[in-house]
Amino acid sequence: MVDPPAVADASETQPIDAARFRAVLGRYPTGVTIVTTVADVPGRTSGGQRRQPIGTTVNSFTSVSLDPPLVLIAIGRERSIHPVIATADRFAVNILDEESTLLSDCFAGAPSPLPREAFCDAPYSWGSHEMPILDAALAYVVCDLERVIEAGDHTLYLGRIVDLAARERESWPLLYFRGRYLRIEHAETEELLGKPDAT
Repeated sequence: MVDPPAVADASETQPIDAARFRAVLGRYPTGVTIVTTVADVPGRTSGGQRRQPIGTTVNSFTSVSLDPPLVLIAIGRERSIHPVIATADRFAVNILDEESTLLSDCFAGAPSPLPREAFCDAPYSWGSHEMPILDAALAYVVCDLERVIEAGDHTLYLGRIVDLAARERESWPLLYFRGRYLRIEHAETEELLGKPDAT
């Protein structure tokens, strides 16, 4: 009989450095979204305010519950949108298509020819509940802020969905894998496997 491997003492566990964390977790492909909300900023008239859209690229996004309909996003505390979400008490998650790499880079603060300070010149409309919805979104959800959870160097925002829609157009989602964008190729020429969406 083979003895089970010895369990390392907690005091001997090596700390997990950021590079190793990214290298390992980067093996898990994710979709790419842009989380948007609005900030109240001083308007042009004395004492007036205007609503300014603000957004950031997020790939830490997941569904949580069907009843009630809940989703979760994780936002780094250094992001300019971080304090705005709690103030606005609402946010939208825009799921990007694979032609939106420039938008993704711009909203992430990566090098991009698009002007970050001008909402990346992203075409958008004011959707339901006065949230900015990107024209480039394959689908989107609008959420009321349900709960805020501090988690290390990020904050988790649990949102209750109040509106959602999928755009009817032939396009594939933008994916991220090992620090690079990933395109869906086989799905364009081969039959998709698995259980189809309910109609």
